[in-house]
Amino acid sequence: MSTKKAVSEKLVVSDIEDVSRTALVKVWELPVRIIHWTIFTSVVMLSLTGFYIGNPFVDVESEAGFFMGWVKAQHALFAWIFIAAIIARIIWMFTGNRWARWDQFIPTTAYRRRGIRGSLRYYLFLRREPPRVVGHNPLAGMTYTILFLMFAVQIFTGLALKSLDAPGTYLSTIAGWVFDVAPIAVVRSFHHIIMWLTWGFVVHHVYSAILIDWEEKNGILSSIVTGWKRVPTDRL
Repeated sequence: MSTKKAVSEKLVVSDIEDVSRTALVKVWELPVRIIHWTIFTSVVMLSLTGFYIGNPFVDVESEAGFFMGWVKAQHALFAWIFIAAIIARIIWMFTGNRWARWDQFIPTTAYRRRGIRGSLRYYLFLRREPPRVVGHNPLAGMTYTILFLMFAVQIFTGLALKSLDAPGTYLSTIAGWVFDVAPIAVVRSFHHIIMWLTWGFVVHHVYSAILIDWEEKNGILSSIVTGWKRVPTDRL
């Protein structure tokens, strides 16, 4: 069976272009790319506005109350955008292509579980060859699972804190229970700490993308814009 025929049995023909022993594969679909950049933009704006809300470092004199109100409004706006993007990504875990689905985040197969150790060794410079995957490697997938759990905590602590400004509203119904678990000060601390943990993930995420792109020359950095990666056909 030819390489082209073997590949076509696994991928939609319109999503792949054979080139010698490598293939140009459309890994990240448009919704995934839009969601990715929406989440990133939201995290940036939420971090900037949230940091100001906790530490108002700009002195705008008589308009201080108006400026703080404007910052809080922007924080709320991007919070809802962030929540919508997270929900959309979860939906796409069940409707997207094979590299977007939920089993890329939870290692359900023996093959994916075996790959965790190899991926860890690569990131620790104990292994020269990058993980032989097309989408997320097993360790990265598990990291995304932890990240989404962090996002869930961030969302509910944020909604709970927002409900303090509007007691008795739907926000209290949705997230008021958070204060039955922890006092306000602890909820605020968790909300703040997760912001820094998220930025720690962003730093590692960019580092690992640059590292693998440098090693494999597979276009992983540009793929989150174009959707396409160049990979060996024996991985497909």
